[in-house]
Amino acid sequence: MRGYLHIRSLVVASLLSLTYAHDASATGTEPGEDIRIDPAACLAAGLAHDHDRTVHLCSALIDNAKTEKADRIKALIARATAYERKDMIDRAIADYDSVLRLDPAHADVYNARGELWRNKGDLPKAVADFAAAIKLNPDHVVARANHRALAQEAERQGALQAVAGKPSFNCATARRKVEKAICANPELADLDREVQASYSRTAAEKMTPQQARKLRREQGEYIARRNAEYGRPGYDLKKAMRDRLQQINGIDGY
Repeated sequence: MRGYLHIRSLVVASLLSLTYAHDASATGTEPGEDIRIDPAACLAAGLAHDHDRTVHLCSALIDNAKTEKADRIKALIARATAYERKDMIDRAIADYDSVLRLDPAHADVYNARGELWRNKGDLPKAVADFAAAIKLNPDHVVARANHRALAQEAERQGALQAVAGKPSFNCATARRKVEKAICANPELADLDREVQASYSRTAAEKMTPQQARKLRREQGEYIARRNAEYGRPGYDLKKAMRDRLQQINGIDGY
């Protein structure tokens, strides 16, 4: 029996060896070399949104020396998408970097990487990628929309920075103690500007005449109370401003 098992093992080993040799010759490789992998499974996993399987299958394809350039690019894009869905943003960006090294004219990848940079809060890199996508494809609708949105956001941020620490009134002509106190404190100045902006926005909205009168009356009462009570024991200017801001923004409803 032992002799039979020994002979059977040799036969199985020989068959495996022959099969391996046949597979190697069929793919034009020698034993020990990479065998070219069909990209279909990697791409199918990506289309099926099976992110773990996509990473596994596409990684094998990407790491295989026999993978053709076009298939490697597709696998990198599929894996980058899977990484993004798994919130592994840095790895997704790294895969897009690899794609652009292989194909620097890939507008869609510039746009996709730009969206990831935007999500990470790196607006300069995001803008640069969106601009690169548009340069490669001036008709790239998504990249143009992304670039426009970021430009508007940058403009908004610039406007906010320009008025940061400045109240709604001119500090050069401020006469009241409370106004001078607001001008001297950037946090109070920002609160004052927010209160006035919220009041102006709400006043411009559609409302009944009764609601409009109520809004104007309460704003006048807030300012009169602020001017009269500032400096008195127990009066908290910051709290009064925050309370008014909450009231205008709909806590009490308009």
